[in-house]
Amino acid sequence: MSDAPPPPDQIEGAPHPRETQRLIGQDAAEAAFLEAFTTGRLHHGWLLTGPRGVGKATLAWSIARFLLATPDPDDGSLFGAPPPPETLAIAPDHPVATRLLAGSDPGLFHITRTVNDKTGRMRDMIVAGDVRELNRFLQLSATDGGRRVVILDCADEMNVQAANALLKMLEEPPARTTLVLIAHQPARLLPTIRSRCRELRLQPLSPQDMARALTQAGIEVDHAEALGALAAGSVGEAIRLTNLGGLAIYAELIAILASLPRLDRPRALKLAEAATARGADAKLDLLITLIDLALSRLARTGATGAAPTPEAAPNEAATLMRLAPTLAAGRVWATRAQEIGARMSHGRAVNLDPTALVLDTVFRLQQTAAA
Repeated sequence: MSDAPPPPDQIEGAPHPRETQRLIGQDAAEAAFLEAFTTGRLHHGWLLTGPRGVGKATLAWSIARFLLATPDPDDGSLFGAPPPPETLAIAPDHPVATRLLAGSDPGLFHITRTVNDKTGRMRDMIVAGDVRELNRFLQLSATDGGRRVVILDCADEMNVQAANALLKMLEEPPARTTLVLIAHQPARLLPTIRSRCRELRLQPLSPQDMARALTQAGIEVDHAEALGALAAGSVGEAIRLTNLGGLAIYAELIAILASLPRLDRPRALKLAEAATARGADAKLDLLITLIDLALSRLARTGATGAAPTPEAAPNEAATLMRLAPTLAAGRVWATRAQEIGARMSHGRAVNLDPTALVLDTVFRLQQTAAA
């Protein structure tokens, strides 16, 4: 079994989006694309936006399968136009679906971050060379006259040169070519790129859709309501939490908060050491995320006078209500959340000792509770 990390467009522990046959919980986005297709108003550029992990890449691959496998509504068939499609779903045994799964369909070009030949490491951005390869694909595939689909995952990871190269293609779109851009943070894109695409915004999944999507991904979870509260409608985040024991980490964090202002130091040290052991970078990143989430739930408790529901850990509601009983207390926690978030981000950027970083954060929480 390979120890290599998953591709940059795949969540570790989950199937690749090309392997996910059914899009769950995004009926509005699917219907909007189908309406454009069946009415002959198919835009050449589509921008899929929304939080991470809600199905943007799955929708992109569904669109690619659909476009490459479905005749045009006005293809001039002697037998009349087929009935308009009601779904993007394509049978798994369809030749296009089979080729896409194998990465061999000549009508698809997939752009994502690549390995730097000089360092042997994955780049942290999409570079101009990745986008310029698209020109060669379009030239080679133009002779067959078929439809072509380009998936860019994700567009907000492009550097300036790559964005400018893509903009030229959007300004002069090739015939019968559809570009599907995925963006977690569309505000980072050039305004000219956004203006040349039709946006489909995907929404966080409901608890019911979350459960169905996790089942489809082969993920079995306990305490689904607590997981949904922490994942905020993101299947990707739910899978990350499941893989890294996020529910247990959050429960420990709430237990530490429950001990404040008299800090349970052995428990705090144990949490810091577990999240900062050798090779535990992913757990440290998750702990930072969960600390920020706990503080935001504290601030919300003070602002609304009630703890968020459902509980994401045992005794969470009582702990949050005790630490943030008033609007003023909620404001204090909101301010402290910003300070701690900035400090932890800086600490990660300059490689401060992880254990010291976590313990310093816990001591700051203790000071806030005591005040």
